[in-house]
Amino acid sequence: MDPVGVAIIGGGIFVKEQHIPAALASPLLTLKAIWSRSLSTAGDAAKTIPGDAASSVDLYSSDSGQGKSYEDVLKRQDIVGVIIALPIVDQPAYIEKALAAGKHVLAEKPVAKDVATAIQLIEYYKKVSAGTKASFAVAENFRFNPGWAYAAEEIKKLGRVTGFIVRLNWMMQTSNKYYKTPWRTKPEYQGGFLLDGGVHFTAALRRLLGSENAVESLIAQTSLVSDHLPPADSINAVLKTKSGAVGSYIMAVGTTFQAFEFQVACEQGVVKTEGSKVVVVRGIGQDAVAEEKVFEKTSGVEEEVQAWAESILSGVPNPNQTPELALGDLELLEKMLTSGDQDGARQKLQYQHLV
Repeated sequence: MDPVGVAIIGGGIFVKEQHIPAALASPLLTLKAIWSRSLSTAGDAAKTIPGDAASSVDLYSSDSGQGKSYEDVLKRQDIVGVIIALPIVDQPAYIEKALAAGKHVLAEKPVAKDVATAIQLIEYYKKVSAGTKASFAVAENFRFNPGWAYAAEEIKKLGRVTGFIVRLNWMMQTSNKYYKTPWRTKPEYQGGFLLDGGVHFTAALRRLLGSENAVESLIAQTSLVSDHLPPADSINAVLKTKSGAVGSYIMAVGTTFQAFEFQVACEQGVVKTEGSKVVVVRGIGQDAVAEEKVFEKTSGVEEEVQAWAESILSGVPNPNQTPELALGDLELLEKMLTSGDQDGARQKLQYQHLV
């Protein structure tokens, strides 16, 4: 079977460092085009393509004139799918146009700037795909990291979950390449970097806990510690699952603390993960035995793009890439931000069963 023709929509840092290499690495895909708002940005992205392959990739942009617009990309019959990586507030409109044109979509996280917009987008997708048969997948590379998958399976072996701790602390400095992205420096969406990066971590937590330990309610406090990271850069939350377990979620992107740690306590042990390293402690007290496993470091992007390509060819959406799953990741983060805005008011969650 011939590779599927795809276009990449966007020309930012993640496109250049992750999406282009991932698309080129998949034997199931052929990169046909890159679109960006400016031709210079599209050209800069194309420069990352090695060898003669760049000459076969057509460039499109908003300033390239007639026949080179986003809509022109969508008119191409040889382009079956698009990978969309645009600013958070802009993505839904581009997703809708691609779906309406019958193109399969893989869109970067979060699925939308808030739950209300995400629900509207998902409803639109269900309506239009009934006719076009186009599929809508949302990228979440953490779900394709082998360390997280292993940790989730080990948690199931240790009995009932009794508690969990998430600690994610670092300083997003003004010199950071992602901070210098204008739409991130002055965010037009809730949470700033807490949302932009945080949905990956709520996805990781939900992957570890599983549907039987879906979060049912939470309380949280938020604050702005570093003035360059509005509207908030710190969350301290207490989460309660439908199974009755209580856990903490501590995330700060403007702190001198440094931590990246997920711990899940079970009746018969503990699982600790830092991404590529997973420690499983089996037993209690003096009888406990710890086993450490280190996985090859990977962003998970190459794996998720390959999974998307396979889903296009098979006609079966990958269960780790559904927009409903991404809605649950977004809701968990949004409810923490909402609770913080309401001085710790308890929030009930509706979409956590979608894991």
